[in-house]
Amino acid sequence: MTTIRRFCCDDLLRFASVNLDHLTETFNMSFYMTYLARWPDYFHSAVNPAGRVMGYIMGKVEGQGESWHGHVTAVSVASEFRRQKLAKKLMNLLEEISDKMDKAYFVDLFVRASNMPAIRMYEKLGYVVYRRVLRYYSGEEDGLDMRKALSQDVEKKSIIPLKRPITPDELEYD
Repeated sequence: MTTIRRFCCDDLLRFASVNLDHLTETFNMSFYMTYLARWPDYFHSAVNPAGRVMGYIMGKVEGQGESWHGHVTAVSVASEFRRQKLAKKLMNLLEEISDKMDKAYFVDLFVRASNMPAIRMYEKLGYVVYRRVLRYYSGEEDGLDMRKALSQDVEKKSIIPLKRPITPDELEYD
């Protein structure tokens, strides 16, 4: 049986196998620790009965006014645990926290434009491509900014796609 629980410091020493996928962004330890300290409600692990980390989601809440939103910084599942709907469960948890607890207007994430399996999964979860960010990944590959409106965004304004691609320096950061 899989348990989904808050990510803890010990998980940092046990989740390397989850990050082995070449499409998974990896960060330095201080980056993970910052998320764990600042947004613990947005950082969860899926763990099997033996205590092995099967996958995780890391995110945050940011923005102001109608731009107040949950953000998925990373979601990853180890290859041997895929096709069990773990990513869906982790995404649903982050969306629920963003919607019910933080009253966010939408959830967003960035995905490599070439990562079609992930794009299809996000689309099945109700995400739409909001905009293309040129050369977002290492100055080489485009990224797609995908969004899903939450209950605060009654008119679904947050998911009206932009007509033109943008560059990374046009992104708003909080």
